[in-house]
Amino acid sequence: MAQKSSLKTVLEIAVIVFVSAVFGIFWNRTLLADAWRGAPAAPQAAPAAQQAEALPMPIGLAQVKELHDSGQAVLVDARSGASFAKEHISGARSLPLEEATRQRTPQLEGVAKDAVVIAYCNGFSCHDSMDLGKLLIKAGYGSVYVFEGGLPEWRDSGYPTSGGAR
Repeated sequence: MAQKSSLKTVLEIAVIVFVSAVFGIFWNRTLLADAWRGAPAAPQAAPAAQQAEALPMPIGLAQVKELHDSGQAVLVDARSGASFAKEHISGARSLPLEEATRQRTPQLEGVAKDAVVIAYCNGFSCHDSMDLGKLLIKAGYGSVYVFEGGLPEWRDSGYPTSGGAR
């Protein structure tokens, strides 16, 4: 009796595998026919929004500090000019998001297009740095990063800031 049960189970598994294989071949028949003929696979087109927008990569506090201290990166503050005047990361440049969106192609004066640029703002809840990073990439800057922790994480770590208030 156990032998009939195991034979029945094996037969059911074989039927399921066969039906799945036939369905898979039918479903992918065009792709398989092209592969059989040796035709290259056609890339699937991504939606227009995905094709057009390159995103800056996030970067952590330790990497920002290392690049800042070695002078290998330009830090750009995406906050308002008033916020920048009040307090900012020492050595950072101000390019408020509002100002950058008004410019056709935002430029960082004296910064080469191949320089490492790190945008920041008011921390994880602030998205201005990401938006500024996107604009800088569209303007031709090749190595753009976003410091998501922004000024609060920098300041809370005891790293140097500049400005009127501390």
